[in-house]
Amino acid sequence: MYAMQYEITLPADYDMTIIRERVAARAHVLDDRAGLGLKAYVIRERGVDGSPVNQYAPFYLWDGVGAMGEFLVGGGGFQGIVASFGRPAVHHWTGIACHAGPARSAAPRAASRLLTPMPADADPESVVADALGELDELAGRAGAHTTALAFDPRHWQLLRFTLWEHAVPPGEDERAERYEVLHLSHPHLKELPEGRHW
Repeated sequence: MYAMQYEITLPADYDMTIIRERVAARAHVLDDRAGLGLKAYVIRERGVDGSPVNQYAPFYLWDGVGAMGEFLVGGGGFQGIVASFGRPAVHHWTGIACHAGPARSAAPRAASRLLTPMPADADPESVVADALGELDELAGRAGAHTTALAFDPRHWQLLRFTLWEHAVPPGEDERAERYEVLHLSHPHLKELPEGRHW
């Protein structure tokens, strides 16, 4: 599993209806995409849920790196983003674990993302073990749809991304960024390995 996200930060006075309409018109094209576990079409709006920015920031879980590469540089769809917004930096993380939550059958309306640096003097195995324990607990919470843990070995950073049936619930880490989910494409979500990936 590979996690991927790009963030398109928009002007403070940008009309986010434009993004909502874009997603409504185009999102269905990835509903049967080969190799795609899920794509969450997520946005943040300035002043909502503590967001300082307007942002379109789709998040992906890919089953394999080949499908991700083909999407980005093989003419597989990313050229639409580049044509509309320029070429954004694409962040990617190697998957560690993924869990289905009790609300997996619902259409998620919210998401949370927590990025945590792994201190240079910390034991990575211990840090990941703690994060896996937190992920297990989170996956069992009411309203959780899907939660995933991944890491960036270049910057030694952990990513935790969770989809929620309704709003991000109280008790989620206050450092987590909160998003609204406009649409979820999930053609091969059931094929992503459940639990820890080793």
